[in-house]
Amino acid sequence: MRWILFDYGNVLSLAQPVAEAEAMARAAGADPAEFLREYWAHRLEFDRGALGPAEYWAKAAGRPLSAAELDRLIAMDAASWSHPDEGSLAILRELLERGRDVALLSNAPACVADALDELPWIAAIPHRFYSARLGLVKPDRRIYEHVAAELAADPADVLFVDDREDNVEGARAAGMRAVRYTGASALRAHLE
Repeated sequence: MRWILFDYGNVLSLAQPVAEAEAMARAAGADPAEFLREYWAHRLEFDRGALGPAEYWAKAAGRPLSAAELDRLIAMDAASWSHPDEGSLAILRELLERGRDVALLSNAPACVADALDELPWIAAIPHRFYSARLGLVKPDRRIYEHVAAELAADPADVLFVDDREDNVEGARAAGMRAVRYTGASALRAHLE
């Protein structure tokens, strides 16, 4: 194993807090249950880059949004995904300190990717891949093949870590080794 390829959400970061998702619904003037249903119903297309921010957030809010409302929702969304998982980050830091080859692969819209790249613990990862920038989303095997090619790595030399079983299976279908993230202690044991 040469490369360790991390997912972001629910691996390097904690899950999006419910209170912050509900605050986005309030900021959009939408019913929280309906807002969240639409937020997730269209998220993969937003992550792929097939929907731009204005179109995506109008679908989530159920109405067109002003530029100020759009900017606020984009900022709130990025912030909601910026809570670090200290356990996995400790592992990441140790790997980087030891000079291990580490990369990031996340399903994320471009506006969230831009915000994530500003986080110190993400900026430390030298190779970062985001779905919207590639026009592909996990678990499509092509995204893993693309990342392996960009890393000049044989897929068999990549260990992919993700919290979702479908993404783990997608990586395996592309020839990578993959493990489902269930917590830092289990990941540490697997890496050892």
